[in-house]
This record gives sequence, C-alpha cells and structure tokens, in this order.
Amino acid sequence: MGVGKGTTARAFAKAYNIYNIDTDDLIESKENKKVKKIFAKNGEEYFRQLEQDTANWIESSVSNTLISCGGGFYKIDNLPKLGKIVLLDASFEWIYNGLLNAPNSNNKLKKRPLFSDLVKAEELYNERELIYKELADIIINVENKTLDEVVKELAKRVNIEK
Repeated sequence: MGVGKGTTARAFAKAYNIYNIDTDDLIESKENKKVKKIFAKNGEEYFRQLEQDTANWIESSVSNTLISCGGGFYKIDNLPKLGKIVLLDASFEWIYNGLLNAPNSNNKLKKRPLFSDLVKAEELYNERELIYKELADIIINVENKTLDEVVKELAKRVNIEK
C-alpha cells in the first residue's frame, strides 16, 4: 500500500501500449461503492470473496493485461494462474515518507486509512512482506528510483521491448 503500483502500472501500460486493470477498481465498479465502504458495510470476508470472484473472472476472461492488485489479493487461490507476479518492494519507512512528502499528501493518506495507525500499518506490512516475496516471480526494489527507471526495469524483467 503506497508503494506506487497504480502509478507504475499506468505508466507501464502507456509506455508499452497494453491494458491495465486494477482489482480494487473492478470490485468498486461491480459493487458501486468504495472498498472502504464495502469493508464497513459487509466486512472483510465479503470483500475477500469479491476478490476471489474477480480473480476467477480475470483467469477466464483476461489476457495480455497488466493487473494491479489490492494488498490482500495474495490470499486468492488461483493467483499463480493469472500470470507473472511482480512485487514493487520498498521499506515501510520509505513508503510512509513518500506518502507524507507527496504534493497531495492529505489525499494519499486519506485513501489509506490504515496509515492513521502507524503501529498497525507497520505490523501489516511486516506480516505481508515475506508472503509477498515468496509469491513473487519478480521483485523490483523501487526505493530511490524514478518512475521511468522502474518501468524500464520491469519491461526488461518481463521481456517486453518497445
């Protein structure tokens, strides 16, 4: 959360003329409400089922597309069938400082309510970090790299040329 996956995905999709979809956006569109409201009204278990339904749809209906996933998407049971799994990696401190120093910092933090409790946010980061690294086919450290550098490294690692 906050590592820049949406920004990176959009830049990559534009640079290499491919489609990009975001699982949270798909779920929000299907439910006609924001993820935060889905959690509040229906709970995490309901949301995780929506993620699984989305993964099933992606597996059967989507190809040659960059897919940005929400933080809990690693729990779906068919994740490896969806394609190469890329982890944009950075330390918790780097991510948090990036959010704090962004020009639209208030909006970025507001979109990520978990950052309102830094202790819990860091616990979640630590809990997921090893799992993410275990699942990833490709890990790209994004700290102190420009967006263009990350996009080019990703293209090289997935063997895409302009």
